[in-house]
This record gives sequence, C-alpha cells and structure tokens, in this order.
Amino acid sequence: MEAASSVQRLKVRHGKIKIRTFNRSTFVLQLTLSFILLFTIIAPFFLDYSAIDIQTAIFYTLDNLKMMFLQPALNQVTLGAALYQILITLSLAFLSTLIGAVISFFLSIASAKNLMPSYISNIIIAFNSFIRAVPTVLWVLIFAIVAGLGSVAAVLGMTLHTIAYLTKAYSESIEDIDNGMIEALRATGAKWWHIIVHVVLPQTSSYMVSWTFLRFETNYGVAIAMGAAAAAGGIGFELFMASSFYYDLHEVGMITYFALAIALILEFISIWIKNRLIGSR
Repeated sequence: MEAASSVQRLKVRHGKIKIRTFNRSTFVLQLTLSFILLFTIIAPFFLDYSAIDIQTAIFYTLDNLKMMFLQPALNQVTLGAALYQILITLSLAFLSTLIGAVISFFLSIASAKNLMPSYISNIIIAFNSFIRAVPTVLWVLIFAIVAGLGSVAAVLGMTLHTIAYLTKAYSESIEDIDNGMIEALRATGAKWWHIIVHVVLPQTSSYMVSWTFLRFETNYGVAIAMGAAAAAGGIGFELFMASSFYYDLHEVGMITYFALAIALILEFISIWIKNRLIGSR
C-alpha cells in the first residue's frame, strides 16, 4: 500500500528487486540538481567571446600548463626553504584542527539531543549553522581586522570554522548511540560524566578520530589558500609570490607538486587510520 506523500518504484536488475522511494525531498533534490546541470550547460553560451582569440588563448594556455607541470623547477626558493614552508602550512592546519577538536568535543556533548535539553541543543546547532554558512576565508579576513593579516588571523578563522564543522559531526555520532545504554546508566543513578566516559567515548571515539583527521586534511588545503589570501605564510604564500610577483610558472608547477605530494601522504595516513579503527572494533 503506497502512502500519499511517497511513491515506491520497483526495479528488477540481475534478479534483484530494488525499491526506490520518491517523496517531496527527493523531488526537490532532483529538481535542484537538474537546474544546476542545465545552467552549467547553457551558461557558456551567454558569455561574450568577441575580445578573445580562441586559438591564441588555447595555445598560450597549453604552453603555460606545459611549463607548470612538464618543466617544474625551483628558481626563487631553495628545496630546504620549500620544505620549511610546507611544514609551516602543516603546522597551521594542525594547530587549528587540534584546538577546534578539543572545543568541538564539549560543544558536541551540549548539542547532542540525547544528552542535553532540546533548547540548548537547538541554540548551538543554529549558531554552528551560521558559522558554517560563512566561508573560512571571510572569517579569516574578519579576524584580520583585529589581529592583522598573518598566521594569527588564519588560525583563528580556520579554528572557528573547524569548531562548527566538527561539532556537527561529533554530535551526530553521539546521537547515533543506542539510547538504551544511556537510559540504563541513568536508571542506576550514574552521573553525567559517567555516561560520557563509559558510553559516549567508547562508542564514538573511532568516528571522532576519523572526522578529526578528515578535517585536518581540509584545513591543510585551506591553509595553503590562506597563505596567499591572508599572508599567513607557508607554501601558499610562496605559491602566490611565484604566480603573481615573480610570474615563474616553472616554480608554480614545482610548488603545486609539493603540495599535492603532501596531500597524497595525508590521504594514505587517513586510510591507514581508518583501517586500524575498523579492525579494532
């Protein structure tokens, strides 16, 4: 029997029956994606190309890409200096992630609806939604008004956005805990911190570590951008200088390779940690 608000469609593929539920939220999602795809396809046809020589533009674009990725070289900075700047970028990402994770843990407990009253949770959720809606670069520029452009403003802006992100991730992990375990401890007269230590931490620690490292990877990419946008230093600042001040595309390519190599290393570490956490359950 089908509900009025949803329609179930049956599909038989390879001998298996798949049930797809069609409701209002699914319709809105599909409609939004359809409009995005449509605008992406038709938008280029509304641009003015009269002042552009397409053949010349393609030639110079390919030539620039060749210099960047097929002929990379360090000219203005040494290898040691480049590695040192990468270390600065990683330090910015690590510091903002560490501070954000500690604060987010306590905020996530306060925003979890199975641990705290709903009015407290809703206030924190609304505040975090507002912070996440503003891009990180804008928060960095806002803090730059007080602290000035540099690493301090970058860390403050990245930390604030990290707190809003991890609080939501942590609280959702806490809300997935079986309420029967929490109620059982409450029935025995266990205090609030007993529930946190004996139920919340054991049940959510693996998810929290996974989310934290994922945010660290994100902050690494943000730290590169903040090095250019907010003069926070690191490899992002060297990339900005090479691309705009020196206009050395060979160095831009080499710095890009350095940043990509570190990102791949972080991804491998993330996979290793995830496998270890899954294996320890």
